[in-house]
Amino acid sequence: MQRSRSSLASAVLALALAIAALCAQPATATPAQAAPLPRPVVTTGQGRLAGQVAGQADEFLGVPYAAPPVGSLRFSPPERPARWSGTRDAVRQAPACLQFSPFGLRDPDNVSEDCLYLDVYRPRHAHPGDRLPVLFWIHGGGYSQGTGTQFGGRTMAELTGSVVVSINYRLGQAGYLALPELSRDNTPRSGSYGLMDQIAALHWTRANISAFGGDPADIALWGQSAGSASICAMLTSPQTTGLFSRAILQSGPCDMLRAPSAAEAAEEARAFADAAGCPDPGTRAACLRSAPATGLIAAARTHPTSGPAFGDGLLPAQPSEAIASGRWNKVPILIGSTRAESRLFVALTQPQLTAQEYTEQIDATYGPAAQQVLARYPVAAHPSPYDALSAVLTDSTFACHTLSTARTFAGQVPTYVYEFDDPHSPTLFGAQVPGLDMANAHSAELAYLHDFTMADRPLTAVQTTLADDMKRRWAAFARTGVPDVVGETRWPPARARHTVLTLTPGHTHTSTAFATDHQCGFWADPASPDDGKRRT
Repeated sequence: MQRSRSSLASAVLALALAIAALCAQPATATPAQAAPLPRPVVTTGQGRLAGQVAGQADEFLGVPYAAPPVGSLRFSPPERPARWSGTRDAVRQAPACLQFSPFGLRDPDNVSEDCLYLDVYRPRHAHPGDRLPVLFWIHGGGYSQGTGTQFGGRTMAELTGSVVVSINYRLGQAGYLALPELSRDNTPRSGSYGLMDQIAALHWTRANISAFGGDPADIALWGQSAGSASICAMLTSPQTTGLFSRAILQSGPCDMLRAPSAAEAAEEARAFADAAGCPDPGTRAACLRSAPATGLIAAARTHPTSGPAFGDGLLPAQPSEAIASGRWNKVPILIGSTRAESRLFVALTQPQLTAQEYTEQIDATYGPAAQQVLARYPVAAHPSPYDALSAVLTDSTFACHTLSTARTFAGQVPTYVYEFDDPHSPTLFGAQVPGLDMANAHSAELAYLHDFTMADRPLTAVQTTLADDMKRRWAAFARTGVPDVVGETRWPPARARHTVLTLTPGHTHTSTAFATDHQCGFWADPASPDDGKRRT
């Protein structure tokens, strides 16, 4: 029973983390009759950059934060970017990193191993020394796909007076391959190159963001799904101490998205190397570094990555356990989830689920505890078997693990918890299944926080009002550590009553019913079907 339950949970979470296929909002065009606006120019540690004006914001796109990780630098820690002379154009976004799963890019050919770049968005007329808050975005995608270029920050910057940084990092086994033959020569003895990329981008931001008007002492980490799980790792890594001042975790609670141990990751890495045609330990490192990218991607189809591993100098402990014990980089936390996270995954895998199939799946998954689950989630209490299974998986994974992670944080630092609940939210473009209610599914909130064109329809006026309120709250948290906005509902920190702010168009409000709504007492009971911890 435990094995089948873990198998289902792993499949659901792997699919959950693999959904981050998003697209950037195009910049506003300058009227043909208007005189060209002067291009914004900044000086970084590597040289001068000339960006472009977009509405009431400046954009600096395709900025290198590390050397290209190609050739001998494949499967190596990121190195410093080269300096350049003159002024570098920063008006074109970089390609995505190699994609190790086939879902997510509008242009699947626009990929490269030379991908360690970031985009910076700032309010127009920002100047060095303005000390604006910085939102440092890490995209999701199951550690296997996606790109930071899909998340525009222009609207956030111009609406809130903040600076937004969105990064690329290596994915799949290019970013996470804990093979001792590759990692023994680097200082932390780690194969979590994608996590190293994220930290390198954070170091670059600390060193250079003041040139854009940002405050290097006021950086909020911000991520969703696998991006949130990456922040769980950064919260506990000794390599990130003092580099950030807040953290925002969306749909990626730390005690659900557990990292593999170094031993587990090494075993996975050896199996991957064998599948990639590099079985000999004596030549394995050179073989993998010279293998065609297509061969690495093909091997990953049957040997997907589990993301960053713990048990090395980069990530010494399981993040959730380090946080629970108080051994982490303590900062204020904003954390939350969407109302019906798992609708997306059930819709993509079992859209025509029948009542009999639902019962059989619950029986196979929960064994002796199946009747308890069916009693609490009967098909008759839901519009369809699809809705019933979505509720089971939402509550047992994202919702209740978000609550338990928030409780752990709240006992140590100021913590603010939200639930996104728009019963008419857009669905990801191309993902809508006719006849199914997919509102509030995983990734639903992203259209409200980013310049994002992968929604299947634009936001309505009332939804845009909610989106503006959310952006202002996120930026207020980045600025002060308190996500309150003048004239809007006060967001109290989570304490004994574990108050949650419900983000709803026209009716954002506080609630203490989250645990009841998602039956978290049932799922938290040691005798319940969900007594095991989840790992990606």
